[in-house]
Amino acid sequence: MGEKDIAQKNFEAYNDVVADIVNGSLFDGREIIKADSLVDAQPFSQYKADDGTLHEQERDVAKYCMDVKCNVRLALIGFENQIAIDWDMPIRVFGYDGDSYRDEMNQDKVVADEITGKKRRVRNKRYPVITLVLYFGKTPWKKPLSLYDVIDVPDILKPFVNDFKINIIDVPRLTPEQVKKYKGDFQIIADYFVQINSGRKYIPSTKKIQHTDSMLKLMSVLTKDMRYAESIADNSFETEGTNMCEVLDRIVAQGEARGEAIGIEKNRTEMIHNMLKENISVEVIARVAKLTVEQVIAISKKVAVL
Repeated sequence: MGEKDIAQKNFEAYNDVVADIVNGSLFDGREIIKADSLVDAQPFSQYKADDGTLHEQERDVAKYCMDVKCNVRLALIGFENQIAIDWDMPIRVFGYDGDSYRDEMNQDKVVADEITGKKRRVRNKRYPVITLVLYFGKTPWKKPLSLYDVIDVPDILKPFVNDFKINIIDVPRLTPEQVKKYKGDFQIIADYFVQINSGRKYIPSTKKIQHTDSMLKLMSVLTKDMRYAESIADNSFETEGTNMCEVLDRIVAQGEARGEAIGIEKNRTEMIHNMLKENISVEVIARVAKLTVEQVIAISKKVAVL
């Protein structure tokens, strides 16, 4: 599993994150899906190929929403995360959703009649499956949006071939009004991508981050900038209740410290190089540079190579 997949799955494992993304994307920010009504679902499913072998497919994130606390009952909520356009995405989602509906059918029970002993199947009520594709790419996702965009369907067959649309959340192309419909950490992520996509200088949000570790690691893989993850690499940073302003302040401070360290190292290397040219012994150089003799010898070898 790639670093991007791990970071996204860790972040979206939180029920409040899932509920916020669904409510913000589908219900104008209204709390239709409640975090405490969600439970983890099995992301794996299997299908049989033409040669009879079983193959496994895996959703990025899957949650059950079958609790009576839900304002809207759903059999399953699934997320797929993309940083590149996948032309087969409608087929993939179609397969995922079909397997989820098959799982619903498998939940039916067979019970025996108390009097006759005859067995009968008790059919459970069926509920909808929803999959959201969260897209963070630089190019707008204009297609594919449905099966008809992927498969070649002649007009004469269209009355008999059902189309299937997918739900794309093109994050960098959201409007500022749409971003505000998210209430949690996903709002901070969406706000970043929307601002960067607009070409404006990024103005960090002062909104408190709820899941600092997983969110900043996700920011690193989505932006390909490891400084977000590195900003929480040591315990000297108070991550509880922090915001993006404080994160960026720390990134700047770390950059300055790194620059100072590089400058000190460069000056020390130049000093050692000059002292070696003057035939000063490594023991004396070590005392002046506050290094061990072995360290001076190692630096001298690097200087000689350069």
